[in-house]
Amino acid sequence: MHNQSVQSVLLSFLFVLIYGSGFVGAKLGLLYSEPFTFLAMRFALAGALLIAAAFLLGVKWPRRPGWLLLSGLLMQGVFSVGVFYALYLGMKPAVSALIIALQPLLVTVLAGPYLGERVLKQRWIGLAFGMVGVALVVADGLAVEGITWLNLSWAVLSLSGLTLGQLIQKKHCADMNLISGGAVQVLATLPLMLILGALFETGELIWHPDLLIAIFWMSVGVSIGALTLLYILLLKNSASQVASVFYGVPVAAALIAWPLFDQVPASVDWIGFGIVALGIWVANSSFRGFRLRKRVTP
Repeated sequence: MHNQSVQSVLLSFLFVLIYGSGFVGAKLGLLYSEPFTFLAMRFALAGALLIAAAFLLGVKWPRRPGWLLLSGLLMQGVFSVGVFYALYLGMKPAVSALIIALQPLLVTVLAGPYLGERVLKQRWIGLAFGMVGVALVVADGLAVEGITWLNLSWAVLSLSGLTLGQLIQKKHCADMNLISGGAVQVLATLPLMLILGALFETGELIWHPDLLIAIFWMSVGVSIGALTLLYILLLKNSASQVASVFYGVPVAAALIAWPLFDQVPASVDWIGFGIVALGIWVANSSFRGFRLRKRVTP
């Protein structure tokens, strides 16, 4: 049990670090590309690499990919589209981060009726701490004047996609093959990106080394690396437990942006970092507290 707990902590730390870096990579890439075009290139490269790996390693492809397609479309496609376009329409990154920070709470609320998970009070307390910590981290960037009904709708769409996608992944796809299943999920997003790009964008690109770096990292590091870690965590832990680590993502993004964009964390940020860490620890300190309700079949 101890080794399993240590493994979960290490995997969670790596996931938060890599996933948080994705927001920095997105900021870098959007300087040279429109959002849907950037996302199409990101998912196309990730899909091509996963397909190549699947054939080289001879892994089996899923016979019934329906749930995989839906989970990938929601958790990667809808989530990414909502975040990127809300920012593109003028929403401040801090406001977007605060909205997405509602995801652990939503997953925990829905995990009971949808997955049959029983959540202890201790986890609710940890989630509350995490929400307060994230609010402190993003407090300096909060600005209501940048919020419109349009960009708010895209941000809420992003939140919904991430929440529902994670729940579907846990219930129907937790034991998928990480290579072939990952390829199916990534490629499920491409038609959406191409359609949205054709409808709303010009397709113009500014070819720059930073754009290539951003596409490569978002494809290999985030779409393959971070998402693989997320799938492993969902296989080994409850959905609400995994959702709590998402509070660490804005912290990781802020720390990574420090040396890259010279965004020095203020004193209140460090307080928020500490509260987030405390909240995640409280939410996950009792692994034996999680149990499945026994469902009575008629």
